[in-house]
Amino acid sequence: MSSHIGDAGSQEVEPMPGYLDLVTRASSVMLGAWRDCSPCGLELSKRTLLDNAYITWTEIALFFFCAFLWTQVRRGLTESLFKPLAQWCRLLPKDAAKMPESAWKLVFYTMSWSYSTYLLFFSSYSFFHDPPSVFYNWKSGMSVPTDIAIAYLIQGSFYGHSIYATVYMDAWRKDSAVMVVHHIITLALISFSYAFRYHNVGILVLFLHDINDIQLEFTKLNVYLKSRGGGYHLLNDILSNMGSVSFSITWFWFRLYWFPLKVLYATCVSSLQSVPNIPFYFFFNALLLALLLMNIYWFLFIVIFVVKVLKMKEVNDVREYEDEDGSKAANNDDGAGHHNSAQGKHVQNGVTKEKHL
Repeated sequence: MSSHIGDAGSQEVEPMPGYLDLVTRASSVMLGAWRDCSPCGLELSKRTLLDNAYITWTEIALFFFCAFLWTQVRRGLTESLFKPLAQWCRLLPKDAAKMPESAWKLVFYTMSWSYSTYLLFFSSYSFFHDPPSVFYNWKSGMSVPTDIAIAYLIQGSFYGHSIYATVYMDAWRKDSAVMVVHHIITLALISFSYAFRYHNVGILVLFLHDINDIQLEFTKLNVYLKSRGGGYHLLNDILSNMGSVSFSITWFWFRLYWFPLKVLYATCVSSLQSVPNIPFYFFFNALLLALLLMNIYWFLFIVIFVVKVLKMKEVNDVREYEDEDGSKAANNDDGAGHHNSAQGKHVQNGVTKEKHL
């Protein structure tokens, strides 16, 4: 760890580039690297993999054990805490079915992002303020600091669990197939970056992505809670709107501004300056570019969502399929209230709501 800090301190911190600088310099460097890579091919990739990948069977076993453990912890919390909480809050049936998923993700991502924040801002690492330093003193097979190794075990095993959970445990949405691809790419990035000792850049990538998941799940929980008990709760409506605005802003700022200009610039340009023969340069950058494309894809959902809000429509997850059964159940539960709109009660989406703070 100390070797990273010493080298980083002896070099001047580069100013963060702009989008144009990123595109021009990254494309120039990558084209040059491609031209110079005359022996590139399957044989070289195989040899590079064998020479530079360092991961033990114990670490692999820990990954599978923790992925299984996350699944069991989620099931336990869902049955013992989240479902009873949804029942106690008297959520509408369609919301009660989705609430445990959001509660679970909120708990995990709050924990994981807090730990990444600690590593980047309250320890001796300078990767956020000086992204090129992620490659200073890189060596094949170098030891991974314990605090970063813990973060990798937590995150890697969680995404292993998430691939299973998206298919078998979560509500199926319009982007669920893309979400599975996202989890596979993320797990590949985590696994290979650990094996090839690119763990420093990995921590930065995780920090820039996890914050949006916190805001997303917080917003969704307040969307569910604002209609609890068949009423209308102003506080939860305000919190869901605040969460939506915060989510939209930070998605752009963290994933579409800082991620390409800090991470992609470091991996495309700075990496070759520090390690001219860095292994799997094109492979890792291709995965990171795919991650950026998915971030742009999901940003389109955010734009649609913002348009709906500007048109004064209700805050909902635009990725959800229409749940006719859930809507009918909600209407049936509150069916008697349809006759009370003349009594001054709040009406929303055809369902009479009692106003509450």
